[in-house]
Amino acid sequence: MITNTSLEYKGDLYPSKIVSYEHEGDSIFFNTDNKVILKVTILRDSLIRFRFTTKGYFSNDFSYAIDKTQLHGYNFLELTEEETYFQIRTSKVKCKIQKADLRLSIYDLNDFLILEDELGFHWEESYEYGGNIVKMSKYSKDGECYYGLGDKATQMNLKGKRVENFATDQYAYQKDQEPLYKVVPFYIGLHNKQSYGIFFDNTFRTFFDFCQERRNITSFWAEGGEMNYYFIYGPQMQDVVTTYTDLTGKPELPPLWVLGYHQCKWSYYPESKVKEITSKFRELQIPCDAIYLDIDYMDGFRCFTWNKNYFPDPKKMVAELAEDGFKTVVIIDPGIKIDKDYWVYKEALEKDYFCKRADGPYMKGKVWPGECNFPDYTNPAVREWWAGLFKELVSEIGVKGVWNDMNEPAVMEVPNKTFPMDVRHFYDGNPCSHRKAHNIYGTQMARATYHGVKRFAYPKRPFVITRSAYSGAQRYTSSWTGDNVATWEHLWIANIQVQRMSISGMGFTGSDIGGFAEQPSGELYARWIQLGVFHPFCRTHSSGDHGNQEPWSFDEEVINITRKFVSLRYQLLPYLYTMFWQYIEEGVPMLKPLVYFDQDDTQTHYRNDEFIFGNQILVCPILEPNAVGRRMYIPRGEWYNYWTNELFIGGREIWIDSKFDEIPVFVKAGAIIPKYPVQQYVGELEFDELTLDVYYKNGKEQSAVYEDAQDGYDYKKGRYSYLSLRNIGKEKELIIQLHKEGKYETPYSKYKINLIGLPFKVKEIEIDNEKIEFDKINFDINNFLIVDKEFNELHIIGD
Repeated sequence: MITNTSLEYKGDLYPSKIVSYEHEGDSIFFNTDNKVILKVTILRDSLIRFRFTTKGYFSNDFSYAIDKTQLHGYNFLELTEEETYFQIRTSKVKCKIQKADLRLSIYDLNDFLILEDELGFHWEESYEYGGNIVKMSKYSKDGECYYGLGDKATQMNLKGKRVENFATDQYAYQKDQEPLYKVVPFYIGLHNKQSYGIFFDNTFRTFFDFCQERRNITSFWAEGGEMNYYFIYGPQMQDVVTTYTDLTGKPELPPLWVLGYHQCKWSYYPESKVKEITSKFRELQIPCDAIYLDIDYMDGFRCFTWNKNYFPDPKKMVAELAEDGFKTVVIIDPGIKIDKDYWVYKEALEKDYFCKRADGPYMKGKVWPGECNFPDYTNPAVREWWAGLFKELVSEIGVKGVWNDMNEPAVMEVPNKTFPMDVRHFYDGNPCSHRKAHNIYGTQMARATYHGVKRFAYPKRPFVITRSAYSGAQRYTSSWTGDNVATWEHLWIANIQVQRMSISGMGFTGSDIGGFAEQPSGELYARWIQLGVFHPFCRTHSSGDHGNQEPWSFDEEVINITRKFVSLRYQLLPYLYTMFWQYIEEGVPMLKPLVYFDQDDTQTHYRNDEFIFGNQILVCPILEPNAVGRRMYIPRGEWYNYWTNELFIGGREIWIDSKFDEIPVFVKAGAIIPKYPVQQYVGELEFDELTLDVYYKNGKEQSAVYEDAQDGYDYKKGRYSYLSLRNIGKEKELIIQLHKEGKYETPYSKYKINLIGLPFKVKEIEIDNEKIEFDKINFDINNFLIVDKEFNELHIIGD
């Protein structure tokens, strides 16, 4: 008999009234009469978790995203009951929960409304799969802006956009295309000079709507799982991003060479071609630290094998490349070729480590090797096995880094480009279907790869890069923005994507310089290099189907521009290394969109192009052909044009002339920028001077320089050097104060100090209150001096 019972309950369901509550430690449980439970957990005074269940109990609490090493604790927690609501108060915010329907609102301590539920939590039963489609909607305030969500190929400000999170192999994606490779369900809201964050920790396919469907409503929902989200209070965007990054974790420090320039192509082979490429870099004096081998280095695309026709002695080749300063990075994909004579396949088959369909057989899909099975990286035993596979590559052959690709996971010749949704996963003891595990598959592969590379690279530091990632992947891996296109539009996209990734916790990111698909013009490649050297990860990569993309593939002018900007990156390595240290120590993003840098200036809220590199360098790429300059916004404060040393007052949009071999780059007044001499690769030179570019400011400014042995783990034992630099400018005096922490002794003994923008003629110089003769410090009319590094205070006195 057919009835309409299943139809009676279709549509949205809502919590009913609260009938009881319990307060247990840092958590408060609110129970409704229709079995909905809201668990509110105060992790910090500014970090609150909201977790809902509709079945009267909670399933096991498990997350791949959360960094479990982080310690949480609040300073103050008070629960009070009013006539129509409960109020939870911390030392930072107040949260009101309505008794009638669990709708909540969050205020600061001055009763300013930060965030308010519209419909609040509601759900729809999923009759196709079981479980719920979980939903949340909130009011959007007048003028509210939204940022974050990882590598979305759209405007920095997400207001008016709807986005989808489902890790997808999107070859040659376009502007506004959804979804892409990474899933970072974290956004930042900003209104009335107050910032907050929402992290929706749900690995199912999720959606976010920022006032597209309904003008004043923002919403997010998932196709399964729990409504489980974290509220992060600022009020500064810096506070929100730092708290989120602490919550989901930070990487360890990479070896310094990883921050150099990398060259890649699909594919460099045979060995003679690889050496031709590396030799050309040295011949042209374009610095480069890493060369990549794509899938063609393998025997029939079988992971952990070598094509001996192309690479007859890989260990010897890798060693010879290393002698010339090149570190070898190889690709490893998740698809394991079905081949009974292939040792990796046989081991996984014997151990039953491959993913299975719901009715038993192994998941089978076509990738580069042909038909493949796929390891279940959500099983810790599989991850341990996978890590062990890197022994030969890393400890015996000498490979220095591993590149994980196709790990969304990508499958060819199927409509949805990935596994069927009925594939089963172990999920670290929480068995589930691919609907839940899909978005974290790439992260768990990268995690297993990281542990393997780290194990066999020791005592050196590991390097791993992944295409697909979920929140928290930054603990294990760097990333890039996937298969982009050699177009001016994609140069614009790359600029925004890397900024967005940086404030989404995944700072160690770059794009394929020049574009992966199609062929760039020389002008486009040059403009992309000029941007890419200011991204944390800096690599040219291209598809061999579309021609060559090495710097010498273009004319002499492009070669010279590439050399100039890559050399600049190598000069700035101590600045970049310091940026990375501050990222891992303090959760400070390495790239800062202007809205992050100065959220109180509403002119920054819709800026896409300009960004702060580190703390004190402003960069604005040229994004159009035939440009002789561009309009750009200079943030508030004083800024020096890097190329001309001309001083600009910020808080306004201006036209900046820019030649083909330049882009607008500015340095914050008062900054002290450390520089190394240009090296062809990290560690090539021994040098006895660190250059400090000191930019005058009438006022005070803090800078820093972090250094260590550039690899290895001694820095964790205190053998590092963290130099705090204080620049104090007065009308006729400049004071530089130094304070060093750490036990590492830098190999150089002197500082070469360049004084930029001094408004006075130097009359006298004192070091630690002792007057110094000009000839003893090589002081000249160009305002540079060379001093011993062991000083505390330097006075530059004018007449």
